[in-house]
Parts: sequence; structure tokens; C-alpha cells
Amino acid sequence: MNYLTINPSNFLGGYINLPGSKSISIRVLLLAAQSQGVTNIYNLLYSDDIKYTLIALKKLGVKYFLFKNNTSCTVFGLGNSFYNVSKSKLSIFLGQSGALMRFLLAILCLGNKHIVLTGSPHIYHRPIKPLVDALQQGGAKFILKNNKLPIILGGFLGGVINITGNISSQFISALLMLTPLANYNTIIAIKDNIISKPYIDMTINIMKIFGVRIINYDYKYFYVFGKQCYSSPGSYIIEGDVTHASYFLGASIISNNYVLINNINYNSIQGDIKFLDILNKMGAKVLLGSNYIKCVGTNKLYSICIDCKNIPDVAMTIAIIAVFAIGITKLYNISSWNIKETNRIVAITNELIKLGVKVISDYNSITIIPQKKLNRHVIINTYYDHRIAMCFTLMALAKIKITIINPSCVNKSFPNFFKYFLSYCHDNITY
Repeated sequence: MNYLTINPSNFLGGYINLPGSKSISIRVLLLAAQSQGVTNIYNLLYSDDIKYTLIALKKLGVKYFLFKNNTSCTVFGLGNSFYNVSKSKLSIFLGQSGALMRFLLAILCLGNKHIVLTGSPHIYHRPIKPLVDALQQGGAKFILKNNKLPIILGGFLGGVINITGNISSQFISALLMLTPLANYNTIIAIKDNIISKPYIDMTINIMKIFGVRIINYDYKYFYVFGKQCYSSPGSYIIEGDVTHASYFLGASIISNNYVLINNINYNSIQGDIKFLDILNKMGAKVLLGSNYIKCVGTNKLYSICIDCKNIPDVAMTIAIIAVFAIGITKLYNISSWNIKETNRIVAITNELIKLGVKVISDYNSITIIPQKKLNRHVIINTYYDHRIAMCFTLMALAKIKITIINPSCVNKSFPNFFKYFLSYCHDNITY
């Protein structure tokens, strides 16, 4: 399927159960694999990124069992890190998962190894040099080649590590997951302000559930005790993905309908939960319940100017919703968009302009100026980016015929997104 055309649709809304969070799923699988004991994981997301995570774990000697439509998984922990991986060359394919690439690059630095990481062409454009430099400060050794991921030789011991925080929070999360199993205590010193800080909170929260202690000194530096051991909590229920929820919430707002999304609660560890506050400020009626999100659309949607440093993924959904707001919306501190699956600032700017929206953008911000008349049939280039595809699907709810190029890119994080989304719509789909 090279394209998918969605005719103007009416979102019916209703009660929705979403797959688990991709960010939580990857972290829980990696920690469960290194833990003492058996972990039963429920509401696991089963997407391309998770498939590659599971394949990697199998290659690293981890035993697990998938059941119930691949949404539950039992992982038999190794009881330590991947120390026992053979010194003979091992190759692991990562697909397009930037998170898996960075996490494994760090986690596999313990012991003596010879591991080659590879992936889809797009993954080689994701920055990793600051993480490699940081790991080398702790004694890690690599074989470095131009335009390739480094070959991991192991050797990480701990110590004092300096790293930048303004490129990707995944660098810091990777170090946090690695360092408790190192021989020595580690201080991770942050050179500058951290972007996407809630993802670091998520990592620390999950590590705590797996029995590991981290001391956070106001995000300036982290103190990690070495020679710790991950311990299985027995079971872990993964929250519904708030970023995925944003598309259904956006649909209810654009179509002025009601939606209730289950398995997301007050205590969510996902930073994107702040998306609900933003929708309320824009005029929608959104309520976060004990284990659900409830949203009622509005006839009057207002523009907003907001710092998106900590919510880069749902900020993309805000950019789409802003097309239907009264006034000019500005999203700033979105420089991390430049280094995702594609340059998302350029991609969203280009595709919104196709729709007839006026857009002003630079390296760190995007300004959306709504227009009364929009083009009625637009072909959307996804740039092989799952979130571009999902965001622009919302335009079908504004009496616009949308053709999505390469719709299968959503398999990275939300397989069957279109089937799932359109099951809540009156629609007419053309392949």
C-alpha cells in the first residue's frame, strides 16, 4: 500500500482503548530483561520499534513469551546486565528506533563485547556523538567508523561523566539505565538545560519500580550508585499512550464531538499529559479522571503561544488543531523536531502550506496563521515519519480529502492506526 486516501469524514467519538505507551514499553522491556525474577507485562505496545526490541533481547539471550494478541509479555530476567554475551561478533538490527539505538548503545557497554548495531537508513541521521563521548568518559570502548553506528567493545566502569542536555533526553535516560550496573558510582553532570525533561522523569520512575536508586540534584547532575541490581516488580501494566491519545482528542475537538479514552490516569508518568491543560486553555473541555481522559469539542477554539520544550510529540498535534483556532498560534522551543525521524519543522511547514495555511517557521519555532478557505484535496508527504502521517489524518474531519503517502510508516509506533481511527468515523476510504 503506497498511499491511502481518506475522504471527508465525521468523527463519531465514543469510548476508546489505546495501545500502551511506546516510550514506557521499550524501557520496561529493557529493564525486565536485566532484572532478577520474572516480569509479566500487560498492555504492551506491539509496533515495529517493540518488535526490534524483542528481537534484540532474544539475540542477547533473554527468554520471553508473548501472548494475548502480543499485548502481554512474560520476560525471564537475566539477573544482571548482558555480561554473558559472547565476545564473538553479534549484529543487532534496530529498524528506525532512535530510542532503542541510544539505550542499547549504552546498556551494552558493560563487560567485554563485540556488538554491531545497524538499522534503517534514516537511523544514521539521528545524533549519537554526545552519548558516545559520554560513554567513553566512563571507560567504554568503541570502533568508530564514519556514517556508521559504533561497534561496541564494552569496558564501561562509571565515574564522572559530562553530557549535554539540549539535544536529546534519550542520552541521559540511556546513561541512567546503564550506570547502576557499573562497577563504580557515577556522577552524570549536565552541561546545559535539558529538553524533554519528563522523559527523564519517566525513566527514573520506572527504574525505581525495578528497585534501582537514583539521586537527582535538580537536573544539574545525577548521582548513581554502582553495583546495584534490577529486581522485577512481578507485573507491570503499561499506560495508554498519551501521544496517540492526542490524535483522538484532536479529532473530537475539530469535529466538536465527545470522546473518552481509557487507561490513562492522574498519576501518568508521561510528560505529554500536559497536552490536556493546553487543550483547556484553547477552549476545549477536557477532564482527566481516575483512569480515563474525557474530552468534549468546542465551537470556539482559541490560539495559544506555548513553550513546547517538554512536549515535542504532542506539540505536532497542537500545530494541526491550531489551523482551526481563532487567532495566531506560536509553538517555540521545538528544536528537537529537527532531529527526529525527519526534520519535523520543515515537514509540518510544507504540508500545512499545501493545505492553504500560512506558516512562519525557523529552527526553533513554528507560527500557524489560520485561513478561512483551505484546499479541499491535499496529498500529504509523510517523509517516512509516523507522526506526520497520524497528525495530518485529522484534516479529513474538516471536510478535506487527504491522501497519505506511505501510510505504513505508522507501524513504527501504532500499527493499524488508520483502521483503528476510521472505525470511529463515517468515512469512505480509497486505496
